[in-house]
Amino acid sequence: MSPDPKPAAKRERDIRLDFFRGVAMIVILIAHITDNPWNLFMPGRFGFSDATEVFVFCSGMASALAFGVIFARAGWLLGTARILHRIWQVYWVHIGVFFVALFLMLMANYSDIFARDEVGALNLYPFLRNTPQNFVGLVTLTYVPNFFDVLPMYIVLLALVPGMVLIARVDPMLALLTSVTLWAFATTGGLQIPAEWWFPNGSTRSWFFNPFAWQLVFFTGYGLIAGWIPVPPVRRELVILALAIVLISLPFAWYKTIGASDFLKEWRRDWWPLYDKTRFGALRYVHFLALAYLGWAAAGVRGARLKALAAEWPRLIGAVVDIGKQSLAVFAVSMVLARVLGAFLKLYAFSGVATLTINLIGLVLIWLTARLAGWFKSQPWQKPARPAAALPAQSEHTGRTASEARPRTQEVKA
Repeated sequence: MSPDPKPAAKRERDIRLDFFRGVAMIVILIAHITDNPWNLFMPGRFGFSDATEVFVFCSGMASALAFGVIFARAGWLLGTARILHRIWQVYWVHIGVFFVALFLMLMANYSDIFARDEVGALNLYPFLRNTPQNFVGLVTLTYVPNFFDVLPMYIVLLALVPGMVLIARVDPMLALLTSVTLWAFATTGGLQIPAEWWFPNGSTRSWFFNPFAWQLVFFTGYGLIAGWIPVPPVRRELVILALAIVLISLPFAWYKTIGASDFLKEWRRDWWPLYDKTRFGALRYVHFLALAYLGWAAAGVRGARLKALAAEWPRLIGAVVDIGKQSLAVFAVSMVLARVLGAFLKLYAFSGVATLTINLIGLVLIWLTARLAGWFKSQPWQKPARPAAALPAQSEHTGRTASEARPRTQEVKA
C-alpha cells in the first residue's frame, strides 16, 4: 500500500495584494469622513483614478485566488455555488451597513450635540418618508443611496464571474473581449441599474457605480491572476511611460491647477465622459494601469522590496497588511465610522488638533477591526485544548488522585 499523500503546503499570502488593498482601505476611510481636510491630500486628488480602482482591482485578484482554484478543482457548478455564498455574505453586509448608519445618523439628529443634519447629509429622508416602497427597493437593490453603492457594485461583479469563467474556457481572449465590450456599452449609457426605482416623483437616477463598466478593472485583476493576461515585465521604458502618464494627468485632475486655468476648466467640461466615475471613463482606466504598474515595479520581484520594507518597519507595514487582509469587514466598519467621525470633526470646527486626532482614531479603529476579524476567522475555539497539568489531580474529598479514587472493575473471565 502506498503511503498517504502529504497535505499540500499552505500557499503563502502575497504581501503586495494585502498591502495595496490595505492602503486603499485607509484612503477610503479618510476620503469618506465628511469634509475631512486630509482628503485634499489623498491620491485621487492628483489623478483621474482613486482608491476605488485599487479596491476593485485587488478584489478581482483576490477573487481569482479564492474562487479560481475551486472552479478548477471542484468544477463550474461548485465554483458558482461558492460565488453565490460570497454574494449572500456581501449582500447582508450591505443591508447591515445601511441600517447601522441610518440608526446612528438618527441618534445624532435627535441628540443635542451635533448641529448638522446627518440624516439629510446622507439623503436618507426619502427612505424615512416612503419606507414601505423603499424598503422593497433596499432589499432588491433598486434603492441604493450614493454613500452605500460600493457593495452592490461588488455583488454584481461577483455575479459576473461564473459567466466569464465559462467564456474563458473557450478562449481567455474571448473573456477579455467580452469585458471590454460590456465596458464600452455601459460607458456610453447602456446597462444601467436604477437607484431610486420606488421614488414617487419617478426618479431616473441609476447606481453611482455602473458595475457593467467597472467590471473592466475587476476582470483585469482577475485575468492577471487567472493567466488570461500576461504579467507585464518590469522595463525601464515602461516605467518611464507610466510615470509620464501620471505626471501629465496631474494638472487635469488637481483642483488648484484646474481653478487657475480656463483651458483646463473647458477641457473638463467638454471631455467629462473620459474621466466620469459612474461609467468608469477611459482615462480613469489608463491612469490606474499606470499607477498599478509603478506599484508593481516598486514592490520588486515577488514583492522583495516591500518585504524588506516590512522587515524595517514591521509594525507600520504590518498594520497596513492586516487591514488589507480583512478588507470586507474593514470597509463595512469604515463606512459607518466615517459618518460618525465626520460629525465629531464638524463639532470641533475642523481644528488642526481635532482633524489629526479624529483621523488617527479612525485608522486605529479600522486596524482593530481587522485584527478582530482575523481572530474570529482563525476560529481559536477549535484549537486543541491546553495540555493537562503535570501533577495528577486529587480527589476533592479523599485527597487521593483521580486514578486512585476511581473504583476498580472486576476482571471478566471467559
